[in-house]
Amino acid sequence: MSLFKARDWWSTVLGEKEEFDQGCLCLADVDNTGNGQDKVIVGSFMGYLRIFDPHPVKTGDGAQAEDLLLEVHLRDPILQVEVGKFVSGTEMLHLAVLHSRKLCVYSVSGSLGNVEHGTQYQIKLMYEHNLQRTACNMTYGSFGGVKGRDLICIQSMDGMLMVFEQESYAFGRFLPGSLLPGPLAYSSRTDSFITVSSCRQVESYKYQVLAFATDADKRQETEQQKLGSGKRLVVDWTLNIGEQALDICIVSFNQSASSVFVLGERNFFCLKDNGQIRFMKKLDCSPSCFLPYCSVSEGTINTLIGNHNNMLHVYQDVTLKWATQLPHIPVAVRVGCLHDLKGVIVTLSDDGHLQCSYLGTDPSLFQAPKVESRELNYDELDIELKELQKIIKDVNKSQGVWPMTEREDDLKVSAVVSPNFDSVSQSTDVEVGADLVPSVTVKVTLQNRVTLQKIRLSVYVQPPLVLTCDQFTFEFMAPEMTRTVGFSVYLKGSYLPPELEGNAVVSYSRPTDRNPEGIPRVSQCKFRLPLKLICLPGQPSKTASHKLTIDTNKSPVSLLSLFPGFANQSEDDQVNVMGFRFLGGSRVTLLASKTSQRYRIQSEQFEDLWLITNELIIRLQEYFEKQGIKDFACSFSGSMPLQEYFELIDHHFERIYFDLVSYLMLLKLGLKEVNKIPSFFSNHVPVLHTCTEKLRINGEKLEELLSERAVQFRAIQRRLLTRFKDKTPAPLQHLDTLLDGTYKQVISLADAVEENQDNLFQSFTRLKSATHLVILLIGLWQKLSADQIAILEAAFLPLQQDTQELGWEETVDAAISHLLKTCLSKSSKEQALNLSSQLSIPKDTSRLKKHITLLCDRLAKGGRLCLSTDAAAPQTMVMPGGCATIPESDLEERSVEQDSTELFTNRKHLIVETPMPEVSPLQGVSE
Repeated sequence: MSLFKARDWWSTVLGEKEEFDQGCLCLADVDNTGNGQDKVIVGSFMGYLRIFDPHPVKTGDGAQAEDLLLEVHLRDPILQVEVGKFVSGTEMLHLAVLHSRKLCVYSVSGSLGNVEHGTQYQIKLMYEHNLQRTACNMTYGSFGGVKGRDLICIQSMDGMLMVFEQESYAFGRFLPGSLLPGPLAYSSRTDSFITVSSCRQVESYKYQVLAFATDADKRQETEQQKLGSGKRLVVDWTLNIGEQALDICIVSFNQSASSVFVLGERNFFCLKDNGQIRFMKKLDCSPSCFLPYCSVSEGTINTLIGNHNNMLHVYQDVTLKWATQLPHIPVAVRVGCLHDLKGVIVTLSDDGHLQCSYLGTDPSLFQAPKVESRELNYDELDIELKELQKIIKDVNKSQGVWPMTEREDDLKVSAVVSPNFDSVSQSTDVEVGADLVPSVTVKVTLQNRVTLQKIRLSVYVQPPLVLTCDQFTFEFMAPEMTRTVGFSVYLKGSYLPPELEGNAVVSYSRPTDRNPEGIPRVSQCKFRLPLKLICLPGQPSKTASHKLTIDTNKSPVSLLSLFPGFANQSEDDQVNVMGFRFLGGSRVTLLASKTSQRYRIQSEQFEDLWLITNELIIRLQEYFEKQGIKDFACSFSGSMPLQEYFELIDHHFERIYFDLVSYLMLLKLGLKEVNKIPSFFSNHVPVLHTCTEKLRINGEKLEELLSERAVQFRAIQRRLLTRFKDKTPAPLQHLDTLLDGTYKQVISLADAVEENQDNLFQSFTRLKSATHLVILLIGLWQKLSADQIAILEAAFLPLQQDTQELGWEETVDAAISHLLKTCLSKSSKEQALNLSSQLSIPKDTSRLKKHITLLCDRLAKGGRLCLSTDAAAPQTMVMPGGCATIPESDLEERSVEQDSTELFTNRKHLIVETPMPEVSPLQGVSE
């Protein structure tokens, strides 16, 4: 057994499908044997009371039949069990059992049997109290300093303390401001009750104050009782711990000092008698139970804390002394003396796992054999190490991180996109302005060779494309079995997706002889959606704000053969010009030259050029592959559209949004004017669109303001609930109006947060389209390989979604800075620069735009993108004639910014040096 596992001394499972909680476990000499041996008393919510006397024959044995001394069904749920001096006239120990509406006190005794079955145990009801209120928990002790007997205090669900002097009822008191009951404990040294209220405050009430306070049975208080001394229930001290408490326990060092231990949801507190914090400990895991007890060191306390990670930690004050693994999550823990073994740890789980364990280790009898001594040849070891490192390096180069489908013959995944639209469109709740949004069906087929289990198919497409169903689950697939699933894809938003490519990922487990649970594996396949899903034929446009020209090395192809679904075959004179109209409303025009080998794409928005440009290149490659031509290539010789790209970056980083200051002024109009806020917004929206705010910063401010309004809303609710619970009716003092106004503010702020997140997502999607276009143009411009383009995509598109915590700007800036520092570095001085390891929202985009410009500049001057370690050395770049040197510092970089603009123009019209003349779309394009 492992060193850090609790040693199982004795264990058992109680009943079937029974539930337990922290008050259901108690250790005491309940049958008054006087030998100092404890018995384990367990009660369940099903009403079963069990008493155990564990004594295993051998360590680790399970429960024997004779270990169970008593089992009785009390019919009512058992909330808590305690053992004390609860019967008058005797100091013998008795068992108190708390039910939801009843308190019962029993005597447990054993009588010798007449045969070899041993001692027979039985319980006898001494007395019971029927409760008028539903009970929550109880505590006991010598209230008021009584000698030789224990009194019981029960806390009800509505915050009333009921004190019982053994067989008689003493009094009941309501705790002030109580909404929900908390843990309850009694301190004998200060003679006070300590609890944690729903306001997350530790509160202490003196027993004398409770005894002399106004009786809870009296419905109304007279003015003399309110003003009289000793009649009003006053708290002794309070301490705000800022979280809800799970349990309270009080441990005394000696007669002159004691400590109050409070277990919170995230922290563990130790308080003095007067409420001052002695120490506190922040817990790493969510706790489930705890038990403080005196330590062997003078002046310190040991504490057992169980958590939801099946761990039991032993703390000495705030120092972790031991950590041990448990087979279950404990909800109650006790320490006692069982069968002459002191310090046995007894734990109970919520489903009835009862275990007695101890901390320690067993001696290991295994001794490792001696290794044959031999002389080491370090030269041979170095040669072998280099060979192994070379093998590992070659494997890493040849194999990717993601398992390829063709190498995995266990499961074959294939996807087929229907060539036609669905006869009945599956689109619902679309935001597109078109009359009818089409949908297309995609079928994914799974073919397995061996037995597979736990198969989960997940399908992903780029938003705003949506799926009718994106998750499919199969528990089992027999060998040589085929499964086919179908779903529809359609456009939901009014903007364009950055890609038309979908991905189907299948995760499954392949069972083996050694691992019946299965080895987890993943397979995937990609599918391409048709362009007509988001685009319709449109009227070509002669002029546009943004244009770019793609050069090829082959004769121009008729656009009718490339885009058969977007042109009229009867008009042959228009096959060199074609118009596209996206469902969102934007238009793109494609022109093919009749005499040269060029194609021009133009549109009013820069990001709309991406999909048509990419679709054109893909269809040209497929066309020439069918013709058997393998040397087809595309190129881009125009100026890089960095200025247009930078405008989109600024548009993503800073957008016109409503002024939060104006909104705060609206919130301060007053509660009487809160109903006028929606109309004020509708009438003054143009006025409010006057402040340039960052979307991500807007989101943070809105969420903070929403949190403040939510806190205010809950505070008003508590005030109203207190007024409604008050026995004496009191005026609401406009709290209902305040609640209604705060509710409207919360709803308005929540709508603003959702609108801000939607705007941020749409802006990021348009930026992704523009980024794809820039990467494509850089690859055509510098004739980059597929590996180099993959590096660019990883640097420019590291995120699938832009969030408040991590944004696109700082992530891309860090990635490009790394490339400039490593593979694109010019000198060792640049490699020695230390990059910031912390990503935060930048103040502006000037640094990012400067690094992108510098990246293109160094690629133009011979830089090579590579992630291998050999690329870290400074490169000797080939400098074209008339090009400036690469700057080595920020000062030198500023001096060459003027020269860089000659290479990357700021003009809106992106055309080649030999421009194509502007002609009518109906006449074609010619040189």
